[in-house]
Amino acid sequence: MTDIHTPGSKRTLGTDVIIIGGGIVGASAALALRQKGVAVVLLERDFCGSRSSGINYGGVRRQGRLEAQLPLSQRAHHIWARLPELIGIDGEYVRSGHLKLGVNERDMASLENYAQMAARYELPLEILDQQSLRRRFPWISPTALGGSYCAEDGHANPRLVSPAFAHAARRRGAQIFDQTPVSSIEHDGQRFIVECPQLQVRAPLLINCAGAWGHRIAEWFDEQVPLQVSCPNMTVTEPLPLFMDASIGIEGGSIYARQVSRGNCVIGGGQGYTTSDTTARPGREAILELMKIASALFPALANAHLIRFWSGIEGNIPDRNPVVGPSHTTPGLFHGFGFCGAGFQIGPAVGEVLAELIDDGHTPTPIDAFAINRFSTASSTLMSTCIVSGDE
Repeated sequence: MTDIHTPGSKRTLGTDVIIIGGGIVGASAALALRQKGVAVVLLERDFCGSRSSGINYGGVRRQGRLEAQLPLSQRAHHIWARLPELIGIDGEYVRSGHLKLGVNERDMASLENYAQMAARYELPLEILDQQSLRRRFPWISPTALGGSYCAEDGHANPRLVSPAFAHAARRRGAQIFDQTPVSSIEHDGQRFIVECPQLQVRAPLLINCAGAWGHRIAEWFDEQVPLQVSCPNMTVTEPLPLFMDASIGIEGGSIYARQVSRGNCVIGGGQGYTTSDTTARPGREAILELMKIASALFPALANAHLIRFWSGIEGNIPDRNPVVGPSHTTPGLFHGFGFCGAGFQIGPAVGEVLAELIDDGHTPTPIDAFAINRFSTASSTLMSTCIVSGDE
C-alpha cells in the first residue's frame, strides 16, 4: 500500500482492493482479504456497522431462505460457530433454535415442502403439528397450527457483531475510513480512482458493498439492478420474565420475535418510511398492528411496555436474491449488495466468497443465481416489487 501525501493537498492512497461500504459484508470481505495478505482500503460513509447491518433484527437463520442461498448460508453457519476466534467477541450469538410458525393449512403445506427441499442441503428441519408445538412451546397461542423447527439456528446482537468485523479487519491491517463518503469513481482502464472529500484511493480492484445504495454504484458502470428500498419496523420491550426459548418467524413473514438473556423481546414486522435518502422512521400504525399480532400469538406480551422503536433502509430485489459476484461490464469490479433484509447471517460467507473471487479467481460456493447480468431492461420491468420483512 502506498501513501502519497503533499501538505495542503488531498491525501492519495494506492492499494490492492478498495471496498465501498462497511456493513457486515464489506467488513468481512476486508477481514478475509487481509487473512490472505491482500492490501485493503475500506470506505464507509457513516460508521462501520451503523446501517442495516447493525440495526436489524439479529436473526442468524438458515431456515426459510431461497434454495439458491442455502449453500452460502450453510457456509456462513460454520463461520458463526467460530465467531470469537474470528472477531474477538461472541456477539451474544446463541443457537436458540429457529421456529417458523404456520397459522393455516396452506402455511403448513408450505413448511413441509420446504423441509423436503432443505434436506437435500443437509439442513435438518422438524415439522411440528399443533399438539407437538403446544407441548414443546406452551407460550405460543393455539392460533398457530404448527411449525418448522431448526434446532441450530439462532440469533445475535447486530450492534456488536457487525462493527466487530470491521475492528477485526483493522487489527489485521486493513485501512478503514469511517465518515468518508464517496463522491465519484472512475476507471482509467487499469485502476479505479475513488474520490472522497479529503481522500483519493487508487486500486486495480473494487468491491461494491454499498447496501441499499449499491445499485447506484453499479449504474456508474452501466449495470442496472431493479432495487427498491424498504424500511422494516423494529421494537423492543421492557425486560420480561424469560419465556421465549426460540427465535420465531411466521410463514409469510408478518412478524418475527426473539428474547435476549436480559429479558427484552425484540419484535419486527411491517414497514416504516424514509425521511431522507439515508434515514428512516418506524410507522406508528404499523407498530400498533405489529403488537396486536404479536400479543395474539404470544400472550406473555399482552401487557408489555415498548421502550424503543426504530427502522432502517434495506435494499430489495424482486427475485429476493442478492447481487454477488463480478461485474459484467468492468474487469476488476465486484458486487455484494441487495440482501433483501436477510444479509446478517450470510454476510460473513459473502465476504469470504468475494475474497476468494479476488485472490483465487473462483469460489467453491455456488453463486450463479446472484449474477448481476440476470437483469435486463425487458425482464426487470415485468418483475414485481419484493417487500421483505427484514427478518434478519
